[in-house]
Amino acid sequence: MVFKRNGEGFTLVEVLIALSISVFVSVIAYTSLTAAMTGAERTREVADRIYEVNRAWMLLSRDMSHFVPRPVRDEYGEIEPSMAGGRIARFALSLTRTGWHNSVGQPRSHMQRVNYRLEDEVLWRDTYAVLDRAGDTEPREVKLLQDVESLQVRFLPTVEAAQLAGNSLLLDTRDWEENWVIDTTTPGELPGPPAAVEILLELKDWGELRRLYVLPPL
Repeated sequence: MVFKRNGEGFTLVEVLIALSISVFVSVIAYTSLTAAMTGAERTREVADRIYEVNRAWMLLSRDMSHFVPRPVRDEYGEIEPSMAGGRIARFALSLTRTGWHNSVGQPRSHMQRVNYRLEDEVLWRDTYAVLDRAGDTEPREVKLLQDVESLQVRFLPTVEAAQLAGNSLLLDTRDWEENWVIDTTTPGELPGPPAAVEILLELKDWGELRRLYVLPPL
């Protein structure tokens, strides 16, 4: 016996099945789209972070490679060594560098004073338009890196003081100087530049990063 459907419409069961399939497909499509958007956003964040970290190291490396032994006078009239830094210093790292590009031919020096400091987990780079500052000289502040938990600088006094770590070819920096500042027991005597500098950055997301810089021949 054959039963025939009256009319050309759909039954309630068929409509519910069609709706269920549509909802299922929509859920899969939405989940896939959300995952793709989340992945794209995460990829962008990682790329931005890589750029930020590389940019900070690039500026640090460029400043260190252009170091010159030129002391300066700060805004209080005090003499600053050509390089200074460490835990008890005013700035984590401060140095004079050459190679300051002057594309418009301004009447200024090709040398520049640069300071690196850590404040509220942000690494800053300060520069000045003049070497010997006046009381009203303001720095140009550039935010380099965020989520920096610590910044440490170590100084190798002389090449003769360098020691290898065990039997490896790596330098043992644990006994390097943690401060490179004026010795208050010898007034008027400035410390010369160190032979090498190690910079350690502790990032929240990347952990410890370190770079070793040998100063250019002077």
